[in-house]
Amino acid sequence: MADLTQPTKENLATLVEGIKAKLNMANTAVMRPDDFDLSSYEDLLYLYNMVQKKTTFSINEMTAIVEELGSMRKQS
Repeated sequence: MADLTQPTKENLATLVEGIKAKLNMANTAVMRPDDFDLSSYEDLLYLYNMVQKKTTFSINEMTAIVEELGSMRKQS
């Protein structure tokens, strides 16, 4: 398994894909690894670890997680 403590583009992609998979996101195209910057890596890692520990998510939790991800996306 990769050392996710290192903020690399590859690890960032692993975090984003892992969060999407765990949440069973229907529209995964809205969240691509390229949408995130390495400056958000620590926050993404925290969110990834939190998401991986849970087995189910309420609607409110899902909404909060998606909103948090949205706030971490690069501003275009």
